[in-house]
Amino acid sequence: MYDIEFDPDALEDLGSLRKFEQKQVLDGIEIQLRHDPNVETRNRKRLRPNEIAEWELRVGQLRVFYNVHPADLIVRIAAVGIKVGNLLFIRGVKRQL
Repeated sequence: MYDIEFDPDALEDLGSLRKFEQKQVLDGIEIQLRHDPNVETRNRKRLRPNEIAEWELRVGQLRVFYNVHPADLIVRIAAVGIKVGNLLFIRGVKRQL
């Protein structure tokens, strides 16, 4: 079982969401990332090299970007955003992956 850690920026990202969205994200992280977070599934995928994170978890329109440290059994949440069409917004700012 992996431990979940949040970067300070990811906590700010989470705090910028509405309460029910925060709950969706936290529930999704708990269900999807505690066991085998580095296995691609319908809602998890490895990303092309970028500045945010190596992995993406899809929770509806919400996106959780994270890195896996298998030697330490840690999942580190790097960012949380909202996907609208092909656009990604993190704390209301459009970002590129």
